[in-house]
Amino acid sequence: MVFIACLLAFPFGSWGQTHRLANPPSQTRGPPDWLFPVNPPDREEPAAEDRDIRVPDSGITFRSSELDDLFSAPDWHPSDHPAMPDVVAHGRQPGVYACGYCHLPDGSGRPENASLAGLPAAYIVQQVANFKNGVRRTALPSRIPPKLMAELAAVATDAEINAAAEYFSQLQPQFHIKVIETTTVPPSYVAGWILALDEKGRRQPIGERIVEVPTDIDQFEHRDARAGFLAYVPVGAVKAGKLLVVRGGPDKTVACNFCHGTDLKGSGAIPGIAGRSPSYIMRQLYDIQSGLRAGAGIAPMVEVVKRLSMAEMIDVSAYLATLR
Repeated sequence: MVFIACLLAFPFGSWGQTHRLANPPSQTRGPPDWLFPVNPPDREEPAAEDRDIRVPDSGITFRSSELDDLFSAPDWHPSDHPAMPDVVAHGRQPGVYACGYCHLPDGSGRPENASLAGLPAAYIVQQVANFKNGVRRTALPSRIPPKLMAELAAVATDAEINAAAEYFSQLQPQFHIKVIETTTVPPSYVAGWILALDEKGRRQPIGERIVEVPTDIDQFEHRDARAGFLAYVPVGAVKAGKLLVVRGGPDKTVACNFCHGTDLKGSGAIPGIAGRSPSYIMRQLYDIQSGLRAGAGIAPMVEVVKRLSMAEMIDVSAYLATLR
């Protein structure tokens, strides 16, 4: 993980020190669209010609039609991971989608879903159960990633869930995110339930946002597990987030290492949070604070996040993303 302080020349005066909210966000406003990007309903995808696709540093060729098959995980780098169990590689039709299609063969995941590599198997099993029981909800359940997860959880067998959980728990987490502190960012658009940069537009204030984007949108769209990401965050977010994560704060929150381990890589059945996608972490904090994500193991987090402002949750997410 690389942390880059990118102080761009822009006439904001002391804006970088005053952008933070004093109080937790009002839930009546609805979730921020930058955090829960949704493909426009009127977006028309042009009919694409079926063609050969390649990605960097891979000798494998896929047809473009193969990359749209939810029951086949595109494996560009087989040497990066052990052999996938069938439920990870192919799933089971009609409703058990290949786990590796969304979470990728090496478990690294993408900003719109979870990185599973190295998570405790028991934790993964519990989260699938929470989706199945309806206690793990999200602010926009119509978004395709959580919707597919809920559909899969409803029909997957215990054997399939256990096989996938055991496989992902044995993998080493990968780190492909650069965190960049900045006052301005290029405009963005929604591409496949995440944000992507529109380099043609003029830069705009980052405001109170995390703008996490692929470094190469084609590599991302081709589901290459080695695709990199940039996470733009407000100036000062990483330092402020470190203080909250490491020390907590009186009448505010508690230090994360009490539960997630001294190195924040997890403890027992409690998941690691170091080095994870900041927009993914931010969505979980938002959903927990909103009372939408519940289930076993979440109750302690309710007290941790309930007094955090939106800006403070951004700070925490930004700092965690800088860790390996």
